[in-house]
Amino acid sequence: MSTTGRVRRAGRLVGHRAGRRARLLGVAAVAGAAALSGCSFNGVSSLPLPGGADLGSNPTTVKIEFANVLDLVPQSAVKVNDVSVGQVEEIDLAGGPSGQGGRRGWYALVTVKVRGDVRLPDNAVATIGQTSLLGEKFVRLDPPENEAPSGALGEGDLIPLNRTTRGTEIEEVLSAMSLLLNGGGLEQVSTISHELQAAMGGRESTIKSVLHRVDTFAGTLDRNRAAITRALDSIDRLSGKLAAERKTIQDTIDETGPAIAVLNRNRADLTKMLVALNKLSRTTTNVIDRSKADLLANLKDLDKILRNLNKAGSDLPKSLETLITFPFPATFENVIEGDYGNVHLTVDLDFESLGRNLLGGTDLEGLLGSGTEMRGMLEVPNVTLPETPLGVLPQSSGGGGSGGLPGLPGTNQPGSRPGNQPGNQPGNQPGNQPGNQQGRPGALGPQSDDGGLGSLVTGGLS
Repeated sequence: MSTTGRVRRAGRLVGHRAGRRARLLGVAAVAGAAALSGCSFNGVSSLPLPGGADLGSNPTTVKIEFANVLDLVPQSAVKVNDVSVGQVEEIDLAGGPSGQGGRRGWYALVTVKVRGDVRLPDNAVATIGQTSLLGEKFVRLDPPENEAPSGALGEGDLIPLNRTTRGTEIEEVLSAMSLLLNGGGLEQVSTISHELQAAMGGRESTIKSVLHRVDTFAGTLDRNRAAITRALDSIDRLSGKLAAERKTIQDTIDETGPAIAVLNRNRADLTKMLVALNKLSRTTTNVIDRSKADLLANLKDLDKILRNLNKAGSDLPKSLETLITFPFPATFENVIEGDYGNVHLTVDLDFESLGRNLLGGTDLEGLLGSGTEMRGMLEVPNVTLPETPLGVLPQSSGGGGSGGLPGLPGTNQPGSRPGNQPGNQPGNQPGNQPGNQQGRPGALGPQSDDGGLGSLVTGGLS
């Protein structure tokens, strides 16, 4: 035998012995693992994995219901805020066919363990997420987003189906994209593009104008955003009030039926009334059209009157107040104060004014002449007033009880009476009027020297 053959045989022998030794070591390792696990082996998934979450000495067990766990497996991570706080212990099939005995259908019941120091609300939500695009699945626990957290998640609590979701799978995205590309109408985009180009060709200026108007409209809406918001709020309040008064509105509509029936019965009369109203409106319109010029002229004249009245200001109301107490002023009510009266007189002795006021508009108006002629016809009487105390009238002598002002014509002087001079009998004087009593104060006798004043006052009547 050659040297080379002996070397090859020795190598094969050594390799055979090394392979047999490795197989023995593998069997021994499996046997040892089985012995350490209580003489039971449930597959590779039952073996502890290195690098998992630290559950601590007192972990909390929580059960979660999922409609679909995808490819979630036991010993997958359980995370809170992207931090591993536990792991999946077991995944079981629960439920049954939907509709039988009130069952909700088949679902997965996932048992997880989390650290005992993790604080989550009792209404926490669970989601199956994915570490990356092609990464492994994990269970994410979070507080609820649409409601306030309540209670605390404890040992043996259950998170029901209505608080669990799952993420979108890459297979689902690719399937939807495949449907869109193959039979979803994507091939029609080219047709749509060609049609848009044909529709817009030659109308670029019009389209730009429309876009500018749309931009202006959008800007106006943006500037009036507060007003639009207030209007919407008002409409919302109105809708709320209408909803609150729904019963009243319904009753009103129900009770409107008899009124509508009455209107239906009187439809012919209502039609005649509307036709007559139409004729009246046409006639009124015709009249207004024809009298428009006169109406405008009257309105212009009225404008002048109103402007002048406005210029009068407060004088016009004061003048109208004077009409109530004419010919006395508005303060006439202050004349009588208790048992005495207050009188303030202004006497106008202008002869021309007196004659015009007394004889104006009569047959004697032409005899007035001028005031100068009237003044020449009259002589001013000599009037002498005694110095008597204020408020006391002078007494005439003779005890007749008649008073008067001394010096006036016809006033009884001491020791004499008109028409009773020696040798004369009362009533026998020439020109005495019947019934002229003696001693009447202030009487104008015919013999008195009054300068024609009596004739002027009496109008020359005898």
